Amino acid sequence: MRHSFKVGICFGTTSGIVTTIGLMIGLYSVTNSRLAVIGGILTIAIADSLSDAMGIHISEESENKHTSKEIWESTICTLLSKFVIASSFIIPVLILDLKIAIYVSIVWGLSLLCILSYYISCDGKAKSWRVVLEHLTIAIVVMIAAYYVGHWIAIIFG
Repeated sequence: MRHSFKVGICFGTTSGIVTTIGLMIGLYSVTNSRLAVIGGILTIAIADSLSDAMGIHISEESENKHTSKEIWESTICTLLSKFVIASSFIIPVLILDLKIAIYVSIVWGLSLLCILSYYISCDGKAKSWRVVLEHLTIAIVVMIAAYYVGHWIAIIFG
């Protein structure tokens, strides 16, 4: 796979998973509101996808080693992968009880992250289980932090 596509897809997918799950858990722990969680998912899918795509665009430009075409490929792949992945989390929220939807979304997101991490590890020299474990650990830390920040906000301002 071309470097520009790989950068965009890997970044967009990872960000789509971790950011969306973190936001969902945080909003759920503060509000217990389906509307707030749906609004958060849509905000991530649109605003954060555009923001991440711009970030990749500027990052790739700053390296001064990519063609304009490669930079735009990374930008578009980031935008589309982040949008699709983030949007996919809205499905369980629409069709399931909110608490169950959060659990389903966690399983969905961590499963996608395992698959992506394994794929990445196949290209490198690192052991697959170490790459997968490292990425899962980071994602779980984000989820725990999001839960407690939401919980504390609910206590302080609720």
